[in-house]
Amino acid sequence: MLISEPFMKDPNFQRTILVLCHHDENGSFGLVLNRELEHKIGDAIEELRFFDVPLHYGGPVQLNTLHFLHTRGDIVENSVKLAEGLYWDGKLEQIIEHIKNGDMTKKDIQFYIGYSGWGKEQLTKEYKENSWLVTDIFPEYVFEQLTDDMWQQVLRDMGGEYKIMANFPTDPSFN
Repeated sequence: MLISEPFMKDPNFQRTILVLCHHDENGSFGLVLNRELEHKIGDAIEELRFFDVPLHYGGPVQLNTLHFLHTRGDIVENSVKLAEGLYWDGKLEQIIEHIKNGDMTKKDIQFYIGYSGWGKEQLTKEYKENSWLVTDIFPEYVFEQLTDDMWQQVLRDMGGEYKIMANFPTDPSFN
Protein backbone atom coordinates (compact mmCIF):
# COMPACT_ATOMS: atom_id res chain seq x y z
CA MET A 1 0.00 0.00 0.00
CA LEU A 2 1.05 3.57 -0.60
CA ILE A 3 0.30 6.15 2.08
CA SER A 4 0.54 9.82 1.16
CA GLU A 5 2.93 11.81 3.29
CA PRO A 6 1.19 14.04 5.85
CA PHE A 7 1.70 17.35 4.03
CA MET A 8 0.99 16.30 0.44
CA LYS A 9 -0.67 19.23 -1.33
CA ASP A 10 -2.10 17.39 -4.37
CA PRO A 11 -5.86 17.23 -3.62
CA ASN A 12 -6.14 13.95 -5.56
CA PHE A 13 -3.87 12.23 -3.05
CA GLN A 14 -3.99 14.28 0.14
CA ARG A 15 -4.36 11.89 3.09
CA THR A 16 -4.94 8.86 0.86
CA ILE A 17 -4.18 5.17 1.06
CA LEU A 18 -3.66 3.36 -2.25
CA VAL A 19 -3.29 -0.23 -3.24
CA LEU A 20 -0.53 -0.50 -5.81
CA CYS A 21 -1.87 -3.00 -8.35
CA HIS A 22 0.95 -2.89 -10.89
CA HIS A 23 4.47 -1.46 -10.94
CA ASP A 24 7.25 -2.02 -13.44
CA GLU A 25 9.83 -0.07 -15.46
CA ASN A 26 7.08 1.36 -17.71
CA GLY A 27 4.86 2.80 -14.99
CA SER A 28 2.51 2.11 -12.13
CA PHE A 29 -1.22 1.64 -11.51
CA GLY A 30 -3.07 1.92 -8.22
CA LEU A 31 -6.45 2.56 -6.61
CA VAL A 32 -7.27 5.03 -3.84
CA LEU A 33 -8.96 3.13 -1.00
CA ASN A 34 -10.34 5.87 1.19
CA ARG A 35 -12.43 8.09 -1.09
CA GLU A 36 -16.01 6.87 -1.19
CA LEU A 37 -18.32 8.52 -3.73
CA GLU A 38 -22.03 9.29 -3.29
CA HIS A 39 -22.94 6.95 -6.15
CA LYS A 40 -23.63 3.21 -5.91
CA ILE A 41 -22.49 0.47 -8.28
CA GLY A 42 -26.07 0.25 -9.59
CA ASP A 43 -25.63 3.76 -11.01
CA ALA A 44 -22.88 2.39 -13.25
CA ILE A 45 -24.16 -1.14 -13.90
CA GLU A 46 -27.94 -1.44 -14.29
CA GLU A 47 -27.88 -5.18 -13.51
CA LEU A 48 -26.53 -4.40 -10.04
CA ARG A 49 -29.14 -1.82 -8.99
CA PHE A 50 -30.10 -4.13 -6.11
CA PHE A 51 -26.49 -4.36 -4.83
CA ASP A 52 -26.14 -1.50 -2.33
CA VAL A 53 -22.39 -0.99 -2.60
CA PRO A 54 -20.79 2.45 -3.00
CA LEU A 55 -18.47 3.42 -5.81
CA HIS A 56 -15.06 4.73 -4.81
CA TYR A 57 -12.73 7.25 -6.40
CA GLY A 58 -9.80 5.19 -7.66
CA GLY A 59 -7.85 8.22 -8.86
CA PRO A 60 -7.84 11.08 -11.32
CA VAL A 61 -7.03 9.08 -14.47
CA GLN A 62 -9.75 7.90 -16.88
CA LEU A 63 -12.77 8.62 -14.72
CA ASN A 64 -14.87 6.75 -17.29
CA THR A 65 -13.36 3.39 -16.30
CA LEU A 66 -14.48 0.87 -13.68
CA HIS A 67 -12.04 -1.20 -11.60
CA PHE A 68 -12.50 -3.54 -8.69
CA LEU A 69 -10.73 -5.23 -5.81
CA HIS A 70 -12.17 -8.47 -4.47
CA THR A 71 -11.56 -11.52 -2.32
CA ARG A 72 -12.76 -14.17 -4.77
CA GLY A 73 -9.88 -14.95 -7.10
CA ASP A 74 -10.94 -18.58 -6.77
CA ILE A 75 -14.13 -17.99 -8.81
CA VAL A 76 -13.27 -14.96 -10.99
CA GLU A 77 -11.12 -15.70 -14.05
CA ASN A 78 -8.21 -13.39 -14.92
CA SER A 79 -7.98 -12.05 -11.36
CA VAL A 80 -4.56 -10.74 -10.36
CA LYS A 81 -3.50 -11.73 -6.85
CA LEU A 82 -2.11 -8.74 -4.96
CA ALA A 83 -1.89 -10.31 -1.51
CA GLU A 84 -3.42 -13.20 0.38
CA GLY A 85 -7.17 -12.63 0.14
CA LEU A 86 -6.94 -9.63 -2.21
CA TYR A 87 -7.39 -9.68 -5.98
CA TRP A 88 -7.59 -7.01 -8.64
CA ASP A 89 -9.66 -7.14 -11.79
CA GLY A 90 -10.96 -10.24 -13.53
CA LYS A 91 -13.97 -10.89 -15.74
CA LEU A 92 -16.70 -8.36 -14.92
CA GLU A 93 -19.41 -10.60 -16.40
CA GLN A 94 -18.48 -13.32 -13.90
CA ILE A 95 -18.50 -10.86 -11.03
CA ILE A 96 -21.99 -9.69 -11.98
CA GLU A 97 -23.22 -13.28 -12.11
CA HIS A 98 -21.57 -14.20 -8.79
CA ILE A 99 -23.17 -11.16 -7.13
CA LYS A 100 -26.57 -12.03 -8.59
CA ASN A 101 -26.44 -15.62 -7.35
CA GLY A 102 -25.03 -14.68 -3.94
CA ASP A 103 -21.52 -16.10 -4.32
CA MET A 104 -20.10 -12.59 -3.80
CA THR A 105 -21.34 -10.26 -1.08
CA LYS A 106 -20.63 -6.67 -0.05
CA LYS A 107 -17.73 -7.94 2.03
CA ASP A 108 -16.07 -9.46 -1.06
CA ILE A 109 -15.78 -6.54 -3.46
CA GLN A 110 -15.15 -2.81 -3.83
CA PHE A 111 -15.69 -0.87 -7.08
CA TYR A 112 -13.62 2.12 -8.23
CA ILE A 113 -14.15 4.81 -10.84
CA GLY A 114 -10.89 5.97 -12.40
CA TYR A 115 -7.42 5.02 -11.25
CA SER A 116 -4.11 6.46 -10.14
CA GLY A 117 -1.35 6.17 -12.69
CA TRP A 118 2.30 7.09 -12.91
CA GLY A 119 4.54 7.18 -15.97
CA LYS A 120 7.93 5.55 -16.32
CA GLU A 121 10.06 6.19 -13.17
CA GLN A 122 7.51 8.74 -11.85
CA LEU A 123 6.42 6.81 -8.76
CA THR A 124 10.00 5.82 -7.97
CA LYS A 125 10.97 9.50 -8.11
CA GLU A 126 8.05 10.49 -5.86
CA TYR A 127 9.00 7.75 -3.39
CA LYS A 128 12.61 8.99 -3.27
CA GLU A 129 11.25 12.49 -2.61
CA ASN A 130 9.35 11.06 0.40
CA SER A 131 5.91 11.73 -1.09
CA TRP A 132 4.81 8.20 -0.25
CA LEU A 133 5.19 5.79 2.63
CA VAL A 134 5.05 2.11 1.74
CA THR A 135 3.66 -0.78 3.76
CA ASP A 136 2.37 -4.28 3.14
CA ILE A 137 -1.15 -4.67 1.83
CA PHE A 138 -3.71 -5.42 4.51
CA PRO A 139 -6.93 -6.68 2.82
CA GLU A 140 -8.98 -5.81 5.90
CA TYR A 141 -8.43 -2.11 5.12
CA VAL A 142 -9.92 -2.64 1.67
CA PHE A 143 -13.08 -4.42 2.74
CA GLU A 144 -13.77 -3.49 6.36
CA GLN A 145 -12.08 -0.23 7.34
CA LEU A 146 -13.25 2.28 4.74
CA THR A 147 -13.70 5.23 7.05
CA ASP A 148 -12.88 8.92 6.91
CA ASP A 149 -9.98 8.41 9.30
CA MET A 150 -8.46 5.42 7.45
CA TRP A 151 -5.25 7.35 6.65
CA GLN A 152 -4.70 8.03 10.34
CA GLN A 153 -5.66 4.49 11.34
CA VAL A 154 -3.15 2.87 8.97
CA LEU A 155 -0.37 5.10 10.28
CA ARG A 156 -1.32 4.33 13.88
CA ASP A 157 -1.34 0.61 13.10
CA MET A 158 2.14 0.90 11.58
CA GLY A 159 3.36 2.14 14.98
CA GLY A 160 6.55 3.96 15.90
CA GLU A 161 7.22 7.25 14.11
CA TYR A 162 4.22 6.63 11.84
CA LYS A 163 1.89 6.68 14.83
CA ILE A 164 3.09 10.21 15.54
CA MET A 165 2.54 11.24 11.88
CA ALA A 166 -1.12 10.24 12.19
CA ASN A 167 -1.68 13.35 14.30
CA PHE A 168 0.12 15.81 12.04
CA PRO A 169 -2.09 18.65 10.79
CA THR A 170 -2.77 18.87 7.04
CA ASP A 171 -1.09 22.26 6.99
CA PRO A 172 1.88 22.62 9.40
CA SER A 173 1.26 26.37 9.72
CA PHE A 174 -1.91 25.51 11.70
CA ASN A 175 0.18 23.81 14.38
